[in-house]
Amino acid sequence: MIAYEDLKIRNMVKCHNRARSIYDASWYQFRLWIEHFAKKFGKTAIAVSPNNTSQECCICGKKVKKELKVRVHSCGCGLVIHRDINAAINILLKAKSSLGHRQSNATGVVASTLVGAILLEQATIDMLSDRLCLNL
Repeated sequence: MIAYEDLKIRNMVKCHNRARSIYDASWYQFRLWIEHFAKKFGKTAIAVSPNNTSQECCICGKKVKKELKVRVHSCGCGLVIHRDINAAINILLKAKSSLGHRQSNATGVVASTLVGAILLEQATIDMLSDRLCLNL
């Protein structure tokens, strides 16, 4: 499974400060590639709503408001994690819930040793394994 945010690019480029970098990044083309290669390799590509993916705590679900310049998600439940990793976990959780997965192994969640190291440093294994239904 490949999960990604269903970003509304037209709305995002209305902010002229970011429009050029968004167009330069060719996000729409990237989305097409994700969908093409998912189909080619028999995987499911799921676009999820981007609402609050970096604001909501991936462990307790509490909304922790922060400006875009704040790069660390720090929640009252004790989780301190990079906001992009928090968002990635929330995107995965939204995609899994849309498929109805509750107790399946989430293969590929920790895709690299760097991500794995950050997750294990920033949160307890029990908190993540319970929330993501992993057998860690």
